[in-house]
Amino acid sequence: MKLKYTVKNNELNINQILQNELKISSRLLYKLIKNNLIFLNGKNCDTRNFANLEDIITIDFDYEEDNSNIVPNNMNLDIIFEDEWLLIVNKPANLAIHPSILHYSDSLCNGIRFYFDSIGLKKKIRPVNRLDLNTSGLVIFAKCEYIQECLISQMKENKFKKEYLCFCEGIFDNKSGTINLPIARKENSIIERCISDKGQKSITHYEVLQEFDNYSLVKCILETR
Repeated sequence: MKLKYTVKNNELNINQILQNELKISSRLLYKLIKNNLIFLNGKNCDTRNFANLEDIITIDFDYEEDNSNIVPNNMNLDIIFEDEWLLIVNKPANLAIHPSILHYSDSLCNGIRFYFDSIGLKKKIRPVNRLDLNTSGLVIFAKCEYIQECLISQMKENKFKKEYLCFCEGIFDNKSGTINLPIARKENSIIERCISDKGQKSITHYEVLQEFDNYSLVKCILETR
């Protein structure tokens, strides 16, 4: 799990290249420097120095991490995609993503911990996106903190497209449209949300795909995150 970058700008030192060109956070950069995980043309380097054009900067993300906070649990994971950087799993309904008091050992993260152990990957369990307990769909797990930073940054910049299929009770008068109403936490609840003038901006585009008696299958695209 190594990232290689060919220097295209010799007016920046290595620290600046890693932060400006590769968008590595200051926190992660400090950890990489402290553990001598940055190389210039195959050799450990002082990242305050400047590189020459076409030099190769290599960052080694193969270091082991403590993931003992998650109890491993063998699950039948529906893996949609995997490479050395990330893992995408189709989460079924009625499965929590994170361990909690109610789901200490039977969350999706527990299953991912078992899977990581089985392939010899000693990394923290990093789900990038979240789905509610009763919602099925794709969950992305970053295999290192750099990829987690990259994906979270893309989500903040609205480069992720989140699309849901929902079964709604009733028949819609308007078969497509946009809901633009602020949402806030419902009083006396840590889970439920409600429309409130004090809420945060929330925009959802919807389209009715099919109708069944008094139910509608609706595609929803979230513009806000």
